[in-house]
Amino acid sequence: MTVAHAHPLEAADPDCLGDGAAAELLRDVPWRRMVVLGDSVAAGVREPAEGYRDAAFTDRTGEALLAAHPQGAYRNLGVRDARLAAIRETQLPVALEFAPDLAVVIGGGNDALSRSYTSGRLAEELQSIAVPLRDVGATVVTVGLFDLARSGLVPAEYAPAMIERFDDLDAVTRRVAAEVGALHVDTHRHPRAADPAIFASDRMHANARGHAIAFAALVRALTEPTQNPRTGRGSGA
Repeated sequence: MTVAHAHPLEAADPDCLGDGAAAELLRDVPWRRMVVLGDSVAAGVREPAEGYRDAAFTDRTGEALLAAHPQGAYRNLGVRDARLAAIRETQLPVALEFAPDLAVVIGGGNDALSRSYTSGRLAEELQSIAVPLRDVGATVVTVGLFDLARSGLVPAEYAPAMIERFDDLDAVTRRVAAEVGALHVDTHRHPRAADPAIFASDRMHANARGHAIAFAALVRALTEPTQNPRTGRGSGA
């Protein structure tokens, strides 16, 4: 008897990755203690999408790492609406106490929506989070935001300014990642980054389809041979 896949559209989606396959890919990585810091994207705010597993991409990655290494540990400290300063002040101390060897930092989107946004300030805040994590021996990972502004879901009068601001956010994040020796997962320029079908009805967050795609992108980035510290971690550019 053939058993239907619990998430049939995800199983057939070439940009997705099954949980078992992800765990198998993560079997040879050196990390055992993963922490996530950030905002609503890190926390996994989303809405369901038919045919896709309803789970945050960050949590799915943590689960896959624990499936591969049951002796490991995972914590997600993400908080909705958090700006980088709040992430540094409230989440970073907890993350450092956790003693991670893998730290995923996802933030800056709320800062980019602020009228007081500047590239220089964003870079300083990102560095103030990434450097202490790096200095305690963690591999730091930054993750780009999907390209909502080009999806057609943003009103035409707001889209150009949003494109400019969030392209700048992505460029600054990639630059800081390179400067501190972090790995940057380039989901802002993913082939599906502007696909309207990956976004929630709030026109702010991804849906479960988007999280499934981000999960695959993160796991694949972590398991590329050049990203594994045992064989030479990439620069993050």
